[in-house]
Amino acid sequence: MAGIYIHIPFCAQKCHYCDFYSLASLKYRDKVIESIIKEIEFRKDFLGDAIVNTIYFGGGTPSILTISEIKTIIDQLYTNYSIAEDPEITLEANPEDLNSEFLRDLKCIGINRLSIGIQTTFDKYLEFMNRRHSAGQGLKSIREAKKAGFTNISIDLIYGIPGLTMDEWKQSIDEILQLGIQHISAYHLTIEEKTAFGVFKKRGKLKEIEEDSSFQQFELLIKKLNEKQFIHYEISNFARENFYSKHNSNYWKQVPYLGIGPSAHSFKKGIRTWNFSSIKPYIEALNENKLPFEQESLTKTDQYNDYVITTLRTIWGIDINYIEKEFGEEYLQHLLMNAEYYVKKDYLVMKEKKLTLTSQGKFISDAIISDLFYLNS
Repeated sequence: MAGIYIHIPFCAQKCHYCDFYSLASLKYRDKVIESIIKEIEFRKDFLGDAIVNTIYFGGGTPSILTISEIKTIIDQLYTNYSIAEDPEITLEANPEDLNSEFLRDLKCIGINRLSIGIQTTFDKYLEFMNRRHSAGQGLKSIREAKKAGFTNISIDLIYGIPGLTMDEWKQSIDEILQLGIQHISAYHLTIEEKTAFGVFKKRGKLKEIEEDSSFQQFELLIKKLNEKQFIHYEISNFARENFYSKHNSNYWKQVPYLGIGPSAHSFKKGIRTWNFSSIKPYIEALNENKLPFEQESLTKTDQYNDYVITTLRTIWGIDINYIEKEFGEEYLQHLLMNAEYYVKKDYLVMKEKKLTLTSQGKFISDAIISDLFYLNS
């Protein structure tokens, strides 16, 4: 079992909070698509004989591509890899791109899951974040996707926006839930140094909200989604039963994945690679029949820390037997010793040799994960 991620590095405009690699220009569009097609073939041996059960188009804005471009990429994947009979194929999309014809065509070429960047249902916050769509377009895109026959729809929401009140946050959640979607990814607004928001903050024009307000918004989200039978299966992800993101779950379960496109990352046991985060070097390398990435071999400590940070965020948690088998007694004792404090404080629970976060623990997960890391002396 394996996954493939395709990074589409283009946007019509950059959101003020975005720290992912993308360009607000389509200047190199044709050359990047050609290079992605070439990289798919060049890296066909990375996954070995693994069956690919998930394909994920991320970005950037994959919905900025034409149906023909998306289909060409999918066809190239089928030509070079062993694809499962019924793979999960996800496309990240912006609401303004999703008209009825485009949606029907996406379904016809095999896209069976949409991840729509709604972010908020208030125009004033969409404008604040430099999003292109309106609140009305966001809600309409979900309705249009359902009309086109999509039955696996995920949406992104952002909380912790400066100025966002609890009443407004509640209203956004309620409006989204009325549309009968299957999956919600909710992220706290993070201000990264090299983004527009990072610049605003440095100049004193933007102030992050108080931590208590963030916690209250996260608590409200958990409460309301739990009432609607959503399962909180990862810190930022909620889904109805049988609608977990298979692709992202593979990441969290240490399943191998291949990343294609500028800045994309790949992983298989003991190896991590990352493609050049610049379009020109990426294109030039492939034009010279060279692979456009850097690679590192992961130490045992690297692999242990990767396992901790990915698994503890999920409902499956850290498997104590796996730690003992893969990393040995030294790492096991380190984990148990450092987890003991959080178990006593009811931030972690040990059950059936699985270490998982409690409801309270989810609010301080970063601190817990940091303390469970193994640091080489």
